[in-house]
Amino acid sequence: MDSLSPAKSSGRGFLYYAGSAGLLTVMLVECMAVIGRHAGLPLLGALEIAQAAIVPATCAAMLIAGLRGAHAAVHMITDRLPEAARRGAERASSLLAGLFFLALSVGSGWLASEYWNSFEQTEVLHISFRPLRALVTLATIAIAIAFFIHAVRPRPRP
Repeated sequence: MDSLSPAKSSGRGFLYYAGSAGLLTVMLVECMAVIGRHAGLPLLGALEIAQAAIVPATCAAMLIAGLRGAHAAVHMITDRLPEAARRGAERASSLLAGLFFLALSVGSGWLASEYWNSFEQTEVLHISFRPLRALVTLATIAIAIAFFIHAVRPRPRP
């Protein structure tokens, strides 16, 4: 697995910084919420902000992992296979992962389209779910495409 430094390409750099910004936002908000609770000044809507900020962070992290082949994998059996069989298993694995994320994108897109005009939002701060659902749909499509590309053109082994 290679390092996740942002300097490799501009697209991955953007994902790195977008995910980092989401995680830093969650940490800052939760820190302020804990301090506020102990000081008697609770931060209203802290959980809603954290939930909204974690969506871009997780989408970026999953996409980076998919693009770089850094996703979780167990090689206990495939490392013992002959080279041709190992390449076939890796391609099949990428194809199945691509189909899985394609199914997730279809389901996510379906939910987004069903609730697009329902003005679905959080209770306290009224954060709209529309952009979050759209982001998840786009991210799962991009992850599926990354896996399909890796199924056709496998990554070199480290």
